[in-house]
Amino acid sequence: MMWSRRSSTSCQFLNTAHTVNRETEQNDNDARLTRILKRVRRIELLTRGMVKEMLGGQYHSRFKGQGIEFDDFREYQPGDDVRFIDWNVTARMNDPFVRKYVEERELTVMICVDVSGSGDYGSQEDSKRERAAEIAAVFAFSAVQNQDKVGLMLFSDGIEHYLPARKGAAHALRILRDILNIEPKRHGTDLKPALDLALERIAHHALVIVVSDFITPDQSWEKSMRAVAAKHDVIAAQILDPREITLPDAGRVCLEDPETGEQFLVNTSHPAVREQYEQRVMERQDALVHLLRRCGVERITVRTDEDYAPALKAYFRSRKRRKRG
Repeated sequence: MMWSRRSSTSCQFLNTAHTVNRETEQNDNDARLTRILKRVRRIELLTRGMVKEMLGGQYHSRFKGQGIEFDDFREYQPGDDVRFIDWNVTARMNDPFVRKYVEERELTVMICVDVSGSGDYGSQEDSKRERAAEIAAVFAFSAVQNQDKVGLMLFSDGIEHYLPARKGAAHALRILRDILNIEPKRHGTDLKPALDLALERIAHHALVIVVSDFITPDQSWEKSMRAVAAKHDVIAAQILDPREITLPDAGRVCLEDPETGEQFLVNTSHPAVREQYEQRVMERQDALVHLLRRCGVERITVRTDEDYAPALKAYFRSRKRRKRG
């Protein structure tokens, strides 16, 4: 009520203040964009070098050339696989004809990144979102190097952004900018919408990378993950922050859930509290590992306080050994 009547002077002051606020907001946005572009450039240089030196060949040998696409029909020859006989053409021609396929050299890589509220947390130099962007960059530039298409899906507890798969370094850079620059409309986490969209949009065999902390209220997305893994090659890259694994001995602290806003007062000096917390984390991790194993999905663990290159190299080496075996 006290602001219901204004003089012309006060109105002019308010208009001036709004102009100043808009200018300040624009300056903040420009500064933020500058920081993002610098980080994108740093990530580009870092991951391109790693991809070229360590991962490019292993990525190529593991994922390229797994699909086949229809080419033409030809007459059946002794030794041909009878499963490829096309009975409609055979009936029309009165002679057996088989479908001829060629190896599909081009692979589609779809990177699904969790941008929920928990991704903004970071007790180290990088937040989980920033580390997720670097992991996405490794696969994006691997795809570029191998002339593959790469797309992006950003999700929270719904789809926040979808970028169809395309080729080229410029497209890979856009993927990085989109991950770092997005302001999600939601804060929760649910993998199901993203997995269902991947199943719907990606027609041919593809490489699907799900980058997330996998901190979800339940495991209702298991069925969707199983369906995607049955059709595509799926990698789960889990981003972990050390402070989410163990609590420090820091006395009474207020913990806030970034996705719900709920706050908890915790006495971290009590050993039983820290032990109980770590036990809950271990139980959640064990449940995730078993879920992914049931779905036939392999997991890469990436910590914000460690160099992720060894984890990625170890993953590709293990995949290569299993392929040979």
